[in-house]
Amino acid sequence: MTTGTAIGIDIGGTRLRAARVTDGVIEARASAESARDPATVTARVLELVAKVRNPSVTALGIGVPGQVHATTRQVLSGGYVDLSGFDFAGQIEAATALPVTLENDATMALLGEAAYGAAKDQQNVVMLTIGTGIGGAILDQGQVLRGRGAAGQLGHIGIDPQGRQCVCGKIGCVETTSSGTAFGVHLAEAGLPPDTRAETLLNSQDPTARTVIHAWASPLRCAIDTLIAILNPDCILIGGGAGTAAHAALAQFPAAPSWFKAPVLAATLGDDAGVIGAATTALKSRPHKRAVLVNGVPASGKSGVARALSDATAWPILALDTVKNPFLTTLPPGDRLFNRTLGRASYAAIFDLIADAPANTTLIIDAWFGFQPLETLQAHIQRAGLTDIAEIWCYAPPETIGARYADRLGQRPAGHPGADYVPELISLAAAAKPTGLAPRLDVDTTKPINATPLTDWLAQLWR
Repeated sequence: MTTGTAIGIDIGGTRLRAARVTDGVIEARASAESARDPATVTARVLELVAKVRNPSVTALGIGVPGQVHATTRQVLSGGYVDLSGFDFAGQIEAATALPVTLENDATMALLGEAAYGAAKDQQNVVMLTIGTGIGGAILDQGQVLRGRGAAGQLGHIGIDPQGRQCVCGKIGCVETTSSGTAFGVHLAEAGLPPDTRAETLLNSQDPTARTVIHAWASPLRCAIDTLIAILNPDCILIGGGAGTAAHAALAQFPAAPSWFKAPVLAATLGDDAGVIGAATTALKSRPHKRAVLVNGVPASGKSGVARALSDATAWPILALDTVKNPFLTTLPPGDRLFNRTLGRASYAAIFDLIADAPANTTLIIDAWFGFQPLETLQAHIQRAGLTDIAEIWCYAPPETIGARYADRLGQRPAGHPGADYVPELISLAAAAKPTGLAPRLDVDTTKPINATPLTDWLAQLWR
């Protein structure tokens, strides 16, 4: 999974929420009242960002109500907070100097639950967020279903052609019967106090209470059954401010026997799903520069591993010896100190090349990273602008590594250490360790190299 620190913003009809998030953990949070006016919302969001931001923050994600074209960051429609026709993302980006990712709020909640909550490791998920309205989002084969750009407005599934007028213009959308706002309408029609909680009615056998719960939850069950039949998901998630109560109410209206089945689960991140999903999505979407550190002592087999990974991914390899060897073959032969000096210069040159590489580049670095202090590597990583790194540690028995080195002596340019280095290399191999700076996969290079576990691991790490 993509790592780092970002700020997630969830814009709701009642509250604006902000959180600084690292690896799905909220480190700081702030909130403010929502507003109808886009300029007011923008100003309040900037105040919230200032409250939770620190130097580790590299991106900002925002979930907004209504239809959102994620690629263009255009808000196409809205409800209580209507940001359509307003360059909201551009204004926030200009004011914060952070890359901004904009998505529908329910989509952000689903992405949060898929990364760290009830839908973790699920690839086909439908989420309904029950709040002021009803939001929705669909994950299909691990990707957000977008249609022409803004699919997933599940609150507007029609369940009653003779029903109430919806803000979208249609009649009888499930949002008009089963949202938090609709619950208030049902209470008023039943003559119950407006502050009556759904949980109170769920525990009551009073006919009026049962009538309200039926009017609220049974249309939601119809919408869910339709979604299961159409999309055949791994699960349906129910979240949002009224999600816990809605999920409990659905238990009173079990699905009828059918060909079409999927579990209906309660979201587990609660009100934090939106900000966690927004921060996680922002990190994934931000301009990145990634490197796979293929690490190991000389003759540990790292070059073969790097080559197999490059063949499978088409990512270029920057190898220490590839940079250094032309100098060893062109310049007069030098001693071991000369070789190490060229090594340090080549090491720096690799990261200079990465610094000049375009954004969204992924490279493979083939080197023995232990020949320089760890602080030097950390400084190079920062200078190169790497946003994500992973480490593949290549190992073999020390005696095997020594024998490999000895067998290759005739193939290496003058200037590399000779046969007298073999005992030292064997001792080094016995004591060498990975950098510990990044997630790591260990590879036994005495076995045939298989790139599939490498690419699968990286895909999971950087999904």
